[in-house]
Amino acid sequence: LSRDTPQIAELIPSGAYGVDDLDRAGGIPAVMKTLEPLLNLDALTVTGKTVGENIAGARRLDEEIIRPLDKPIRRTGGIAILRGNLAPGGAVLKTAGVPPSMMRFRGRARVFDREEDAVDALMNRRIKEGEVVVIRYEGPRGGPGMREMLAPTATLVGLGLIEKIALITDGRFSGATRGLCIGHISPEAAEGGPIAVIEDGDMISIDVEKRSLSVELSDEELRRRLEAWKPPKPKIDRGWLLRYSLSVSSADTGAILRPRGMQT
Repeated sequence: LSRDTPQIAELIPSGAYGVDDLDRAGGIPAVMKTLEPLLNLDALTVTGKTVGENIAGARRLDEEIIRPLDKPIRRTGGIAILRGNLAPGGAVLKTAGVPPSMMRFRGRARVFDREEDAVDALMNRRIKEGEVVVIRYEGPRGGPGMREMLAPTATLVGLGLIEKIALITDGRFSGATRGLCIGHISPEAAEGGPIAVIEDGDMISIDVEKRSLSVELSDEELRRRLEAWKPPKPKIDRGWLLRYSLSVSSADTGAILRPRGMQT
């Protein structure tokens, strides 16, 4: 869908306009009206009306903020799903925030099992330009709860490294993220996904145009590491969060709760 849906608005931090500007330009109804040829207008909504009925009176009031469909900011959408031997179930990237110089990126992995350890390494300048920060065991099960990786991305921005270092994680990001920051890697480390067996120095290859995220290891070596992997002790050993971590599904299936033994 993202490849077939043009990006017609660009808001802070990727663009110059805020949500208040978008509202003055007609808001989400105007965005949907502009995208009307791509929508199922007969779909029933919570208003009791169809999508088509909801946007019938919507108007685009500023074509600089909400671009016409034939003059988009980009021909494709701002979200991409990347796959590869590092993310067989997929990973999520906000392409709108990626600088052109990082659309293809190859660098050595620097691996951390906690967000805090990655931030400490960045603050103490132990990460070099051109490397890939790998933060794992922060997914739905491993976090538990799939923590937002705000601190490391903010640190990269503050240090002026957001266009020089990539970051990949089984955790998540907010909509304000920019740079080559890839989240939602599935399966997550706590499930024994490939990200769990990445080691410092492994070469990570990212190609946004090809939607690929891979570690440059042979199938045999990756299989050997996965067979030797053992799950770490849970971060939480009692209460609701323990129950959650034992029952939550992978991010690529919605991180929903399932009865134990039915996780996918």
